[in-house]
Amino acid sequence: MCAALLFCVSAHAAAAGGTFHFGFKKSVGGKLPSIGQEGFKDILQRHGAIFLGDTTKKELYLTFDNGYENGFTAKVLDVLKEKKVPAIFFVTGHYVKDQPELVKRMAAEGHLIGNHSWSHPDMSGISSGQIGNELVKVKDGVTQLTGRQDMQYLRPPRGIFSDRVLAVSKEQGYTSVFWSVAYKDWDTKAQRGWKHAYDSVMSQLHPGAVILLHSVSRDNAEALGKIIDDARVQGYEFKNLDQLAVKNY
Repeated sequence: MCAALLFCVSAHAAAAGGTFHFGFKKSVGGKLPSIGQEGFKDILQRHGAIFLGDTTKKELYLTFDNGYENGFTAKVLDVLKEKKVPAIFFVTGHYVKDQPELVKRMAAEGHLIGNHSWSHPDMSGISSGQIGNELVKVKDGVTQLTGRQDMQYLRPPRGIFSDRVLAVSKEQGYTSVFWSVAYKDWDTKAQRGWKHAYDSVMSQLHPGAVILLHSVSRDNAEALGKIIDDARVQGYEFKNLDQLAVKNY
């Protein structure tokens, strides 16, 4: 049985029309997770989606999903600034409207800002035109706040995607970004302490890992500094997503 909920969902089509939930068996002992053996690998590669960096190098990529604010993103930013670590924050329309100062701070401190859709829908269930509208509204909102014209990375809400979703997103100028390290951190009523977050991430580290964390998690905010420090002790380097070199496997 898979060890975690969302991240071990079967790779088989979840519904008619070839809709997938991004999921895999986790990395253990520094080995690669099972993404390369899942049924959706070819779709991801065909559309240039990211889920791993160069698996021959000890490099890591920090990514955060920001659907709403729970009081911990400022601490996350503090840690990243102190440790001089780049990250990308995938924001929704709610976040853009509700937390303009944090969005501005992300940009001012050199982090990438990615698109997580305006209303966080299952994009496989809406029209191609609606997908475009979801993405344009977030990009325009971030541009108005930060002055940045470039937004080239997208994380599909809930990791739900289809061939059409990835194709439309690519046509809109986006690279879809998934992940290779994650754990159940998004439930704010089920936080288990910084050590749980630390152990959950560190036990899955592997070369080229794209790490997904949710900024609503108190555990993540409290564990982040030690995760960074101890990953570096193991020889890992944290890199900007723009530096990612995709290595198929």
